[in-house]
Amino acid sequence: MVKFVVVDDDTREIEHVSSLIHEITDNAKILKFSKITQELKNEINNVDEHKVYILDIELANKVSGITIAKMIREVDWVSEIIFITNHDKMFESAYRNVYGVFSFLEKFHEFDKRFKRDVKAILRRNFDNQMFKYNANNVELNVFYRAILYITRDTEERKLVIVTPTNKYKVSMTIKEIMKHLDKRFVQCHRSCIVNKDHVEVKNYKEGYFILDNGEKVYLLSKMNKKLMER
Repeated sequence: MVKFVVVDDDTREIEHVSSLIHEITDNAKILKFSKITQELKNEINNVDEHKVYILDIELANKVSGITIAKMIREVDWVSEIIFITNHDKMFESAYRNVYGVFSFLEKFHEFDKRFKRDVKAILRRNFDNQMFKYNANNVELNVFYRAILYITRDTEERKLVIVTPTNKYKVSMTIKEIMKHLDKRFVQCHRSCIVNKDHVEVKNYKEGYFILDNGEKVYLLSKMNKKLMER
């Protein structure tokens, strides 16, 4: 599932862009916004998912798509950004102010053709899009493996807690069960903890902790699992 975030103050343009996305892929989730809202801010700050942002450069209420793109790049350097506009003179300003823009599209110049071409190019990219998927007890969860720091056991609720840089998710599974759904970057480093080795920077078996690339120190490292951690 690819998540698209479309921001345009013209609802007709939002629906047009959405229809083009559906023509390209039936595996899309589209979030639609006509202005900056708390929901949009929350979506930007949730970096657990790779997204494609479609931003109109010129928005009402004195807010530009460039402002939103700068908010995105403050926390997210991975998701793609496509700017759309009625005025190609805005492109230079966007280039100066926003890093890593995938493309700029004029609404008046072969927009449908160029939009489909760019989105198809994005979808063809070989991203690390492997995900942990969970659907049980009215809870549906899809989290990129690369976003998971570690998984630990909540002894009070008897659930597992999946920890990412921005969120914590609880699932009704055992350590043994969840290991069957993970790839080789994950190892059981303690009887109540699984860690993503890609995020580990320091391992101290004597003191029983590891330090992640976000600086967090976790006291759930067992000498018994040293061989697994060093593979």
